[in-house]
Amino acid sequence: MKKYKAECLLEERNELGEGPVWDERLQELIWVDIEGRKLHRYRPSDGRKLQVQTEKRISAAVPAEDGTWLIALADGFYRLNLETGNMTLIAHTEEEAANRLNDGKCDPAGRFWAGTMSSWRNRNGHLYVLEDGKLSKRLGEIGCSNGLAWTADGTVMYYIDTFENYVYAFEYDAASGQIANRRIVIRFPEGEGSPDGMSIDSEGMLWIGHWGGWQIGRWNPLTGEKLATIPIPVQNVTSCAFGGENMDELYITTARIGNDEEQLNKQPLAGAVFRVKLDVKGLPVQRARG
Repeated sequence: MKKYKAECLLEERNELGEGPVWDERLQELIWVDIEGRKLHRYRPSDGRKLQVQTEKRISAAVPAEDGTWLIALADGFYRLNLETGNMTLIAHTEEEAANRLNDGKCDPAGRFWAGTMSSWRNRNGHLYVLEDGKLSKRLGEIGCSNGLAWTADGTVMYYIDTFENYVYAFEYDAASGQIANRRIVIRFPEGEGSPDGMSIDSEGMLWIGHWGGWQIGRWNPLTGEKLATIPIPVQNVTSCAFGGENMDELYITTARIGNDEEQLNKQPLAGAVFRVKLDVKGLPVQRARG
């Protein structure tokens, strides 16, 4: 199995770093700290760092075609002006108070997908789609809605419910945004942690954060085989995104939560952002439309 070496890019202390996005127009990395209630911006060319503070937990952010950003806060979907920090509500979710939105991404047609995180016992979360300002549900009985990815040809959607330790595939209809025929394509083995956020490369392989597994894994969704690993000196690896000038760098987020004080003492880089140069490229971020 191939093994890559990551470098620590930013020694941040994210409580729950998540949702990295590379904006090729800005040439910036954007990610969120859910528990810290911050959206972070980092420009590698000159090291500039900026942040936007939010009142509620922020779990995902995606760029829109008009230059604004769509974000998922705990209770719903909002539009964010990245320069001023102003936010306006688009739509609230229909969830119990204990549930909050988690990971989200745009599909090839520019719809914003994001699901909720419930509890291990209740598993009453949903996967939502925001299109033209209107919110609809695509899935129910979700435990912890997480990674999303679409194939380059737009015919398959991959999806993770972390509580189930599987990666699912759906047939995807770009015209309608409907998904069908769910099937399991990857089963996480014991000792590898649980699947969290993910990104897809130009060869159709999935790069997945291993929560509790100290790594990013590269997986073949056609065979279920693990092809490569990127060891990370942090137990809870949350997500990753391709970026850089040539889209051949992988940016990786991690978390401090889920560890006690003794465990954190053994992980001085918990919450940091990592980067690794790869021999495969990723796909550009899909932007929200409408």
